[in-house]
Amino acid sequence: MGVKRFEPRAGFVVQAYRFALDPNVGQQAALRSHCGAARAAYNWAVSWVTATWWQRRAEQSYGIAGEQLTPWRPDSLPALRKAFNEVKHTDPRFAGWWADNSKESYSTGLANAAAAFDNYRKSKRGVRAGRRMGRPRRKSKRGARLSCRFTTGAIRVEADRRHVTLPRLGTIRTHENTRKLQRRLAAGTARILSATVTFARGRWFVSFQVEVIRDARTPTRHPDTVVGVDLGVKHLAVLADHTGRIRYVPNPGHYDNALARLRRLSRRVSRRRGPDRRTGRAASRRWGKADAERNRVHHRVANLRTDALHKLTTEIRAEHHTVVVEDLNVAGMLANRRLARKVADAGFGQIRRQIEYKGQWSGGVTVKANRWYPSSKICSECGAVKDKLPLHVRVFACEQCPLVMDRDANAARNLAALAAAVKAGTGVAGDQDAIASNPRGADRQTRATTRPRKRPGGRAGGKIPHQRTETGIFAEPKR
Repeated sequence: MGVKRFEPRAGFVVQAYRFALDPNVGQQAALRSHCGAARAAYNWAVSWVTATWWQRRAEQSYGIAGEQLTPWRPDSLPALRKAFNEVKHTDPRFAGWWADNSKESYSTGLANAAAAFDNYRKSKRGVRAGRRMGRPRRKSKRGARLSCRFTTGAIRVEADRRHVTLPRLGTIRTHENTRKLQRRLAAGTARILSATVTFARGRWFVSFQVEVIRDARTPTRHPDTVVGVDLGVKHLAVLADHTGRIRYVPNPGHYDNALARLRRLSRRVSRRRGPDRRTGRAASRRWGKADAERNRVHHRVANLRTDALHKLTTEIRAEHHTVVVEDLNVAGMLANRRLARKVADAGFGQIRRQIEYKGQWSGGVTVKANRWYPSSKICSECGAVKDKLPLHVRVFACEQCPLVMDRDANAARNLAALAAAVKAGTGVAGDQDAIASNPRGADRQTRATTRPRKRPGGRAGGKIPHQRTETGIFAEPKR
């Protein structure tokens, strides 16, 4: 069974406050140690559970069947915690150093492993949305993300607004002022639920998960308007409300603006002696400096993109009560090698996600258009639908009426009109819960031109068997 999801109290919402940290040398080492402990606990849990999968497979090949097989090991969080607490004193992988870190670091890894197995089960059953998930794998020390979550202990924001206190790590100075959160904590309108430290974009961050009181607010500029948001590459967003006003939001193109510099820095990195895992060769200092300079450009681009998207979505939510957005297949769009860079730089998925949760905070309404709703092919004047409209055709010309206008503006007007259809429940556009007659066939329209090759089996020469427990969570493989 999955972990019960936390539900905030009435009148409260769960919000994250993220602050950059300025830890000293000793605190940086402690942060890395805690994150490494979380990764080690995760790898132990994955190996401990999957060991029985391979053991049962080997026993079945010997002719053993039924109750004589090795019993399944549970993968729930309480079971993993109990097993880990028993072996950490004697296992040579943990016995010498497990006491150096907070218990929360090991709990983070075990909780992530339990969630991974739960997602794997749901994906196998077909009850989890999205792409099929493979079995949980061990995390590499080189590529794993450094992260650790604290749920108990001394977690607070200091009154001086320049320090935070975390369990076993002590008081750490923040790079920015924490007044936005400290004011709410002092007034009693917020309560810290957990804190997560993460190393991202070249520095350490701490994110506080907070239960906050948020009063429902109404848009100040256009409280009764309905706006349709059409996302694109040429223009990041085209906004059209029900009154006919159209606004174009230019695409900043942060990555494209930095592409020339990134190419120059990448050439400099390639000309210096980098690391070689095959021969064990370490990177030179000049390579490390060049790589750090290139990474700073990537981090700046990511920061600029995050800032621009938050400003755009906040402005949309502050001006309009009802916002209509498209449920775009971003993963399918990224499979197009000619558009992948532009789509990834625009951040379509982030725009829709931020519009949704910021709408809940402000008391607004968010309408998601069906993925197959042809907003670009419908005439916003007479309602005629075109059979085809290639992507290179940027002007919509209706064949039934004299309407000629930009295709993105036409799509935004259709999205704005969709809100009325949703309320009335008429037509395909109004039925947001409608299921396509052949969703698999429709999904193949957006597949990549080349399909990835399927491996013949797992690492041990075959597929991982599905488990079967007393509660019927896993299914025994067919023979």
